[in-house]
Amino acid sequence: MSAEQLQGFFESTAGQISTVAVILLLFLGILLSGREKKADTKAMVTSAVLVALAIALNHIILLRMPQGGSITAFSMLPIVVCAYFFGVRRGLMAGMCVGLIDLIFNPYVIHPIQMLLDYPLAFGALAFAGLMRKQKFGLMSGYVVGLLGRYLCAVLSGIVFFGQYAQEGFNAVTWSLYYNLTYLGVEGVLTLIVLSIPTVRKAIEQLHKQIA
Repeated sequence: MSAEQLQGFFESTAGQISTVAVILLLFLGILLSGREKKADTKAMVTSAVLVALAIALNHIILLRMPQGGSITAFSMLPIVVCAYFFGVRRGLMAGMCVGLIDLIFNPYVIHPIQMLLDYPLAFGALAFAGLMRKQKFGLMSGYVVGLLGRYLCAVLSGIVFFGQYAQEGFNAVTWSLYYNLTYLGVEGVLTLIVLSIPTVRKAIEQLHKQIA
């Protein structure tokens, strides 16, 4: 299938219906993915709210980059919070939901692997934040880990599929490393500044205790 056909499919009604079906299956996975293998409505509802918040914040663009990517209003944080609350597995499903919803709104597909790296895997990688949930300052350190996961996906996609757009003086690797850092790094620093505010951390921790 050519790049034009792939792009056309994800812009079509059939492609969007297929994507929505996968999203619904992921939410079902969140509902049923607890250790005790029973439905967890609280986790699903909370995850759905965080997914909706991530999508809303993703549409608040502070700076749009010329070759794709943008600095948003802390749109990665809700998925990090989801992973911090419920662990990597549920955070991964929630992140993939966000990536697939973004695919519906802003599809740009030239290859199946590129689609996976730029959409479900990129946002799903934020769930690695859950690895730090038991650590001191786990939310902040988890955010850094999740951000690095998303950055790796973006860098790999840039190297393999967009290397021809490298600026003079760069090769595909160095350009992808630099370019993706310019927007993900800035948003990451801004988010860590917000998370360093004690009242913000306290509010998130209180919410965590209420839904635990």
